[in-house]
Amino acid sequence: MATLCFFSQSQNHTKTLPFSLQNQYSVSTWKPNLASFKSFIGPSFPRFESKNVDPFKRCNRPSYNSVSRISKPTTDYEFSDASSEVELRLPIGNRDIQSSRDIFVDADGTSLVVRVQQSGSLFTLLETNELFERIKPSETIWYIDDDQLVINLRKQDPDLNWPDIVESWESLTVGSSQLLKGTSIYIVGDSTEINQKVARELAVGLGYMPFDTKELLETYAKQTIESWVLVEGFDSVAAAECSLLESLSSHVRAVVSTLGGKHGAAGKADKWHHLYAGFTIWLSQTKAIDEDSAKEEARRHIQEGSVGYSNADVVVKLQGWDADHSKSVAQAALSALKRLILSDRELPGKKSLYIRLGCRGDWPNIKPHGWNPASEKTSIPLGAF
Repeated sequence: MATLCFFSQSQNHTKTLPFSLQNQYSVSTWKPNLASFKSFIGPSFPRFESKNVDPFKRCNRPSYNSVSRISKPTTDYEFSDASSEVELRLPIGNRDIQSSRDIFVDADGTSLVVRVQQSGSLFTLLETNELFERIKPSETIWYIDDDQLVINLRKQDPDLNWPDIVESWESLTVGSSQLLKGTSIYIVGDSTEINQKVARELAVGLGYMPFDTKELLETYAKQTIESWVLVEGFDSVAAAECSLLESLSSHVRAVVSTLGGKHGAAGKADKWHHLYAGFTIWLSQTKAIDEDSAKEEARRHIQEGSVGYSNADVVVKLQGWDADHSKSVAQAALSALKRLILSDRELPGKKSLYIRLGCRGDWPNIKPHGWNPASEKTSIPLGAF
């Protein structure tokens, strides 16, 4: 499971910053083998009932242009997106519901719990703390329609189309297409192996073209990266990968796995020009035991300005690594990337403009046409955004 946060670096201090482009980073801490749902204690949940609608009013079902019925481990449901709000229909079957007091709907910004009481016992129809995106809890309404419980949730962002009620690998890969708009993704980090496996999951899920700089460089050089380093050193390999990234920067709908550690271009602050052409995701293993510690570690890296990966758009902290869970890491990365783009819908367009102007290294403060980076006396500082 991933917990996500946004923060920014501003001079000598770091603060939480939910929605801002300047100096924004997203941190996602991933832990293997964690349950996806939070547990609740006790049956006392706030009830949100429809204003001017009898919860037990029988009404005809409205028709929708697109309605999906998806099976879940605990229940089946029908889901539809109607622009400003989403509708969830949960079957209640033959449950003997005596009054509205037998139904408990608890919604906050990102979670939803639906339970019904029958014969003195509570039955959970749906429980998730991973709604696809934020809602307005105070505008939640529900009512009974025949043998279904109908719940309407008002979206915080009416322009975002929800593929499903919950944020999952499937809904993220489908929903990200409307946000990425073809912008490529670059996976950077400490481990080449982790970069490769997570990049492949993302490429398959998004339907993007996969590129692996390690494989491409070894094919070109007809030797392993390790042998190359022994003969010519780290700088030679980094320079070669930088040239390769220049060629790949014009590609759209690509996921590029880069060399990890000291081997590659991402470890050199002066070789990020073409990495800025796409969204960069930094995968980093950590010994932090909670989200706050992971955030503090990421802040420290940024403030020190000594690690090239600090330039990444998204930071994903991994507490441990297991190749079998690479899709979970990819999901955490995609979730964080979704939140980054939602904070500024113009980011994909700016990436495209950056490419058209020649990937001159002026990200995120793109200079006018004709600007020459050689004319700048000082280079762009590490972590400038």
